[in-house]
Amino acid sequence: GATEAAAAALNGFFPAMAKFIKHSPNGDEEDVELRTALEGKLQTLEDHLSGDGRSGPYLVGNGELFTLLDCSLAPKLYALDVCLEKIKENPIDLKGKLPLLRKYMDDLFARPSFQSTVEYGPETVVWGWGSYH
Repeated sequence: GATEAAAAALNGFFPAMAKFIKHSPNGDEEDVELRTALEGKLQTLEDHLSGDGRSGPYLVGNGELFTLLDCSLAPKLYALDVCLEKIKENPIDLKGKLPLLRKYMDDLFARPSFQSTVEYGPETVVWGWGSYH
C-alpha cells in the first residue's frame, strides 16, 4: 500500500547517511563513494516526492497526511542537514539537485510539532556526529 511505498523510498537512507557523515577525511576516494551512495538514496526520496498523483508535501500516499513516517524521518533529515554543512563542508546541493526533498525538509522543520521537540541546536548534532569524524 501507500505506507509500504513510502517506506521503500527510505530503504537504506539512514545507513548511507551514517556511513557518509562518520567517514573521515572528507573528499578522499571512499568519501566520494559514500557520498554517491547517499545521493542515490536521496534521489530515490526525491523521486518518491515527485510521484504521480501527489498533491501534498508528506511521504505517504498523495502526501496530504502527516504520518509517523514523517515524524520518524524528521530528526534524521535534521541531523543530515546540520552535518552536511558543519562536518562535511556542503558536498551535496540539496536545493539545486533535490528541490522537492529540500522543500520537504523545510516544511518538516517549520512544523510546530517539530519545533517544540528540538531541544538542541546544531552544535549538539555536530558534537554527537562529529565524535565519529
